[in-house]
Amino acid sequence: MKKFISALISVILIFTMAFAMVGCKKGDDGVSKIGIAMPTKSLERWNRDGTFLKDEFEKKGYTVELKYSDNNVDQQVSDIENLIADDVDVLIVAAIDGESLTKVLDTAAEKEIPVISYDRLIMNTEAVSYYVSFDNYTVGKLQGEYVVDALGLDLSDTSTTYNIEFTAGDPADNNAGFFFNGAFDVLSPYIDAGILNVVSGQTDFEQVATASWSTETAMTRMQNILASYYSDGTVLDVALCSNDSTALGVTNAIASDYAGTNTVIITGQDGDEANLANIVDGLQSMTVFKAVANEAVVTVAIAELLIQGKTPDAALADTFDCECAYDTSSYDNGTGTIPSYLLVPSVVTVDNIEEELVTPGYYVWSGEYPVAAG
Repeated sequence: MKKFISALISVILIFTMAFAMVGCKKGDDGVSKIGIAMPTKSLERWNRDGTFLKDEFEKKGYTVELKYSDNNVDQQVSDIENLIADDVDVLIVAAIDGESLTKVLDTAAEKEIPVISYDRLIMNTEAVSYYVSFDNYTVGKLQGEYVVDALGLDLSDTSTTYNIEFTAGDPADNNAGFFFNGAFDVLSPYIDAGILNVVSGQTDFEQVATASWSTETAMTRMQNILASYYSDGTVLDVALCSNDSTALGVTNAIASDYAGTNTVIITGQDGDEANLANIVDGLQSMTVFKAVANEAVVTVAIAELLIQGKTPDAALADTFDCECAYDTSSYDNGTGTIPSYLLVPSVVTVDNIEEELVTPGYYVWSGEYPVAAG
C-alpha cells in the first residue's frame, strides 16, 4: 500500500510539473524566450517599435532577444539564424526585404517556431503564422483624402489645375505598394479629370519608389524633379510622400531648390520627431500616425496564445482597447492568405497634435515641439 501511495504521489508530482510547464518552452529557467528582428536603428520608428515590443514582453515575464540589422538583408538573415539557434519560442520579424527570408524561416518552421510577421508582410514562405500591422491601404487613403480636402477638390469643377508629385517607399517593403495605391486611388480621378497634374509624368510606383525609405534618396530625386520641371516658375502645389523619412528629404529639397514662394502641401507617415517639428513650423502639412505601442500590445497577445498552444482568431481582436480588425482575405504572401490583425491609423496636423499624440501619452512637449515620451 505504501508503495502504491508513493507511486501515486510521484505521478501527481509529474503531472503537476507538466501542467506548470504548459505554454513554456523550455529554457533552462523555464521562461519562454522571444526573438525580435527589427530592420534598422537609422529610422526613428523602428527604435520605437523595438523598444515597445521588448518592454511589453518583459512586463509579461518573458526573456527577449532584440536585434537590429542595419538595413542589411544578409545581417538580418544571420540575426534570425542566431535567434533560431538560441531556441526562441516565437519569432517577431519586421523584414528588411520581404522576399529574402524564405530559407531562414523554413528553418524556423522545421523547429516549430511560430513566426509573426510584424508591420511588413514576409513573402513566399509558409512559416508565417500571423501578420500584425496597420491598415496600410488606409494609410495612403488618408493621405490622398487630406490632399482632396486641403485643396477643396471637386470633380465637377475643372476650372483650376493643381500640380502634384509623388514620392513612394521601398520596393522591398510590401507595405509601400499599399501606401502608394491607397493615395493614388483617391487622387487618380482628379488626375484623369485634369484637376491634378503630375508635371514630371511620374505616376508609376516603380518611378516614384525610394529604396530603403532613404531621406537622402528622396531629397536627390525631388531636387532633380524641381530642376527639370519647376525651375521656370511652375508652381508645385502638392508633394505626396508615403512616409516621414521621404517627406523629410522632399521638404529639404523644396527648401533649398524650389523657385516658388507658395506653401507646398506635404504628406507623411509615422510621426517622426523631425517631421512633427516641421508640422509645427508649417513646413509639412500632415503625418499619418500609427500607434506602435498598440501594435506591440497586439503582437504580445498573439505570441502568448501561440506559446500556450492556442489559436488566435477573430475573438482576440475584440479584447483590445484600441481599434483592431481581424482580416483573413487581404494579405496573401504568395503561399496563401495570412491571418492578419490590422490597427487603424490617424491623421495628425498642427491642429490636433495635442489631442492625438500628447494627451494619449505617446509624446510630450519639449519646448515648442513634441518628442517621443519616455
